[in-house]
Amino acid sequence: MKKLALLLCIFYSVSAYSQGLPGLGAGTTPNNRPILHGKKWVAITGKPLAATAGAMTFQKDGNAVDAACAMIAATSTMWDVLSWGGETQALIYNPNTKKVIAINAMGVAPTGATVDFYKSQGMDYPPQFGPLAATTPGTPGGIMTMLAEFGTLSLEQVLQPAMDLALGYPIEAQTANAIENNKSRIKEWPYSKKVFLPHLGEKREAPEAGEIFVQQDLYQMLLKLVEAERAALKAKKSRKEAIYAAYDRFYKGDIAKEIVRGTREQGGLFTEADLANWKVKIEEPLQVNYRGIDVYKMQEWTQGPALLQSLNILENFDLKSMGYNSTPYIHTVYQAMSLAFADRDFYYGDPAFVQSPMKGLLSKEYAKERAKLIGSVNNPTIGAGDPYPFQGGSNPYLHLLTKKSEATASLTPAEVTESYIENFQRGTTSVETADAEGWVVSVTPSGGWIPAVIAGNTGVGLSQRMQSFVLDQTLNPYNLPEPGKRPRVTLTPSMALKDGKPYLAFAVQGGDSQDQNLLQFFLNVVEFDMNVQEAVEAPNFNSYQMQSSFGDHEIRPGAITLREDTPEWVRRDLLKRGYTMEFWNKTSGPLTAIWIDWKHGSFWGGASNYGDDYGIAW
Repeated sequence: MKKLALLLCIFYSVSAYSQGLPGLGAGTTPNNRPILHGKKWVAITGKPLAATAGAMTFQKDGNAVDAACAMIAATSTMWDVLSWGGETQALIYNPNTKKVIAINAMGVAPTGATVDFYKSQGMDYPPQFGPLAATTPGTPGGIMTMLAEFGTLSLEQVLQPAMDLALGYPIEAQTANAIENNKSRIKEWPYSKKVFLPHLGEKREAPEAGEIFVQQDLYQMLLKLVEAERAALKAKKSRKEAIYAAYDRFYKGDIAKEIVRGTREQGGLFTEADLANWKVKIEEPLQVNYRGIDVYKMQEWTQGPALLQSLNILENFDLKSMGYNSTPYIHTVYQAMSLAFADRDFYYGDPAFVQSPMKGLLSKEYAKERAKLIGSVNNPTIGAGDPYPFQGGSNPYLHLLTKKSEATASLTPAEVTESYIENFQRGTTSVETADAEGWVVSVTPSGGWIPAVIAGNTGVGLSQRMQSFVLDQTLNPYNLPEPGKRPRVTLTPSMALKDGKPYLAFAVQGGDSQDQNLLQFFLNVVEFDMNVQEAVEAPNFNSYQMQSSFGDHEIRPGAITLREDTPEWVRRDLLKRGYTMEFWNKTSGPLTAIWIDWKHGSFWGGASNYGDDYGIAW
């Protein structure tokens, strides 16, 4: 390995960030964490060890895609909020084609996973946990497809940090305590119990913070992938063919057989055909232009287009003149999000099964009509609109839309409890990379969080993403479970281009709050001239006036979370406008972002002071 000194920007949380002011230049606001500056590359993610995996990969002369893959593999190995059986979705800027492409590595509903099946189990929604919550694994395929198509290194080189972690790493308190707190559920699944509870029978059965946590089964699974690649290379296959040989071993070979056996043993529905027939999709992202900046999101099987819809609506207002986080600004952005997310709740789903009216939803004309609905007080009965006329069609579900609007009108404000917020903002992680060659990557991998069902002797923790489907077509006729269908997920990486060149890559963890925080981050930069670190630390607000994608899928009309240093006069005004407020010490994300400085030929990286997010640049 080259002996390059790394610019290690170690982030410390110290004091609360003062109320942000518009127009502040670089370095004039007292950030809690320093800006990351890099000339050759930058790697930011949710865990320090995973950021180090990205740095190690860059030092092997890997590009930003190689580094992103290594970081996804590392975070998936460190459990907490995701595992190898989860899902990965990415936006990649390719400097050779000068285009943004999307990686859809979301697993699908298995054979037998239908509305009637879940209702026969007495369920109103697919479950939050357990084998019946699992979609087919997507992350391994996502990593290998990204690497094969756009990376430069071998799979073995990229997986090496994750394999080292699987052989044993000092587990963090957050993950260790999550295991201990969920151990009663973990004991329901024999393979999870074997991995997660090394001190079975003792008072504390989970690992302690700092204890070396070993995942031998996972290491052996990763080794099988490397062996498949080595065998293909020995047979004179190309680098790309060798990586896909490993892909086939996971989805069609002995690994797939054990995943299916172990899942079905514990009550799951997977078949070998479910894994063999699943494919990663390389897609065209969706895009809108906001004041000269092209903003890209994943397709409508994610919630990403809600951010694009919000920007289209907000383009009809002079946000800058309102003042950053003033009452009019908060109210206007909140209402725009309510309108966009109401459409998300009814219209978004897997386009491979039912085509959502995205042309109408993302039209500027539809946004203007929606913007007219924003009044001076909160409207708790905001519902989905009808975008079909804006794409020259008629709405096939107008009768359901009417029924849903009637149900929404009957909602009354309810308490925002701790358990509700935990479901609403269920975490994941983010991965942001960029390099001097021009590759830029934004990823929000997730799934398989604690407590996860481990699939047999593979070490692979399964996704819980089936819960994002609904079983009542009145709620969303586009998002009903069917075998082979992807649920509409919250996961939502972001990218923006300005003058045809990469401008921003940004992502955040946090369930349904993701595109709320990402929207405000983007506006912080574009409307209020904040640098990337100011923008990720700045106080956000969160709305719950939308259907949660988790648990009981509840709505809390008019509820808003603000940072506790919100001025008293803003609080009074929001109360008069019909909001129910609560206040937190930190509301910034945790956001991660990269801004490309074309003037100086460098990168600016930021990670908010909300969680463990961490970056390294050179």
